[in-house]
Amino acid sequence: MDQLIIFQQAGSGTVKIAGLHQYGRNLNIKKIFDLPASLPDFIDEPEEFFPDAFDGDLVLSFLKHPDLIDHLINICTDKKIPIIAAGIQRPGAISPFTCCGLGRLAGLGQYGEQFGIPEYRVEVSQDKIKSIEVIRGASCGASWQVCEKIIGLSRDKALETIAREVQYLCVADPSNFDPVTGKSALHFAGKVHHKALAKALKSLSPG
Repeated sequence: MDQLIIFQQAGSGTVKIAGLHQYGRNLNIKKIFDLPASLPDFIDEPEEFFPDAFDGDLVLSFLKHPDLIDHLINICTDKKIPIIAAGIQRPGAISPFTCCGLGRLAGLGQYGEQFGIPEYRVEVSQDKIKSIEVIRGASCGASWQVCEKIIGLSRDKALETIAREVQYLCVADPSNFDPVTGKSALHFAGKVHHKALAKALKSLSPG
């Protein structure tokens, strides 16, 4: 069973942690470190906020303060533990734009198999979505929660609906924009789920 270590500030990872508990398999959240939210703009000695000893297979960071993030990355580099910090570009960390933007990368164990860019398997009857199974999804749980919204819809209506509904469910910072596409995190989340459903539908025979 993969051992996860989570760092957050004032519960900043609460929704993702709940998603891991509800939808994850063979994952154990070994320890959650909850750091304060109110901190000075510059932290000269970030080591004061971190434990000296922790170990696991993967670190998930929901930290916001850049000095804390950089120090945690340095610790993980020394310990040779991969660290995922979604939405925050930092050298040394795996930094997908959103939790549903994580590609299939080596070395991320069961977490990487189950969480990241969504993958669906669907069944269609009389051109309507009869069932949908999540193979891989967002750690926030949106990939699973949206399924009930599209059961019974036509293919076209389901594709239109999934993008919109995921944006309602997404907990990413709406002010976070991709510098390349100019799209917000919410738009990005809607798009990757739309593409995942479109790919699942395309794999079916027509009709």
